[in-house]
Amino acid sequence: MDAIKSTIAENFGGAAHSVADQSNQFDIKKDVPDLSGKVALITGGSEGIGYATAYTLLKANVAKIFIVSMSEEIIDEAVETVRTQLSSEHADRITWFKCDMSDLTAVADVAKQVRSQTDRLDIYCQNAARGIMTYQVTSYGIDRHMAVNHIGHVVLTSHLLPLLKSTAEKSTVRIQIQASNAHQATPSDCKFASIDELNTDLGPNGQYGRSKLAGILYARYLDRHLHSSHSKILINATHPGFVDTKMSTEDIHEPYPILGYGMSKGMQPFKKDIWMGCVSTVFAATKTETSGKYICPPAIEEPGNELAQDEQLGERLMELTRNIVKEKFGKESVDKGCPLKDY
Repeated sequence: MDAIKSTIAENFGGAAHSVADQSNQFDIKKDVPDLSGKVALITGGSEGIGYATAYTLLKANVAKIFIVSMSEEIIDEAVETVRTQLSSEHADRITWFKCDMSDLTAVADVAKQVRSQTDRLDIYCQNAARGIMTYQVTSYGIDRHMAVNHIGHVVLTSHLLPLLKSTAEKSTVRIQIQASNAHQATPSDCKFASIDELNTDLGPNGQYGRSKLAGILYARYLDRHLHSSHSKILINATHPGFVDTKMSTEDIHEPYPILGYGMSKGMQPFKKDIWMGCVSTVFAATKTETSGKYICPPAIEEPGNELAQDEQLGERLMELTRNIVKEKFGKESVDKGCPLKDY
């Protein structure tokens, strides 16, 4: 019965969160601590779960928030909503950077700009993602799901590490990585052994699932290596649930023009809205005192599947990630003295 209650709370909308045990409750309307003086960065923070997270942090008095996303039109709409519903002073706390997270050179440039504009970074949410879509490769020849959902964030983290570490000398830093229960769609023979394996077309669900598995493994990798030496840096992966976002209403029709209606329309009554969808994210970004966990809504710690618990698989993932960055971008960065550091 407890497993059934957790499954309902973790995945569905409406009153679903209320069935979770009291010890696993978290309400963004009353449980978010005051964030005065703190600085946040959210990739994909202009719409969907990322926007709901950004809005919630602003409402909790965060001093400054950097949003990294793609569309100027969408961020303008998001900022105007904040201005109308909160205040112009809240809206003025937002700084936006246009960036495709698969463009690793642009990602590094964003990090440089962030470092030039703040001396602290307390909250770092890795939310930007390519959803359940068809297999594509980037211009430099890497699976786009892994490039956007994982590799780009690893590069961004690498460049932000000095800022994160210096902030942790003064206060707790929280890193949240958006994963998903969809990680279970990863083929069981996943090894993260080579670029050729990474560039194998697994189908829309497999591509997305593997990139979300990478999120859980990356969080636990950082917990082993970064949190162990900097105890005030907490790193956790999260699952948002089945959320009503562009991914589940529009993008799903790219791989599944007809069948996608089962998700976009048929499942509509069961979806969380973005405010329920951001709950585990906000919990991991503002409240948790643990690290290396996989957190499902509202604030339920789950182990993930067998692959998600495989430390050696996580080590191979990160070795492959480093090798890809060095091979594809070494002449632009690593060979010029830019340290590619994971922790």
